[in-house]
Amino acid sequence: QVQLAESGGGLVQAGGSLRLSCAASGRTTSGSAMAWFRQAPGKEREFVAGINWNGDSTDYADSVKGRFTIARDNAKNTVTLQMNSLKPEDTAVYYCAASSWYFVTRDMRYWGKGTLVTVSS
Repeated sequence: QVQLAESGGGLVQAGGSLRLSCAASGRTTSGSAMAWFRQAPGKEREFVAGINWNGDSTDYADSVKGRFTIARDNAKNTVTLQMNSLKPEDTAVYYCAASSWYFVTRDMRYWGKGTLVTVSS
């Protein structure tokens, strides 16, 4: 089993930045693809960014390309999401997820409980 814990959410003004972190415990995720998803109020959960097992392949939703960066540190069992140029439409609960696959995928097996990001206009 893998437990995922997100941190770093909060309130930020439009144009600002936040850095989300996800710490994995229980079992190493160094061989697993990881990803961030988000769910805005009244909307379905959507993919934001994904990274493969060793960090040399990433994927982003069109809405965040050029603004968000996903990275991982397998030695620390962590994944981060650097979010720049934030917009009010980025407001959502952000979830960290781990896959059973090593390649970038949206098929995730383990989920964190989420961290709230609120972007004010």
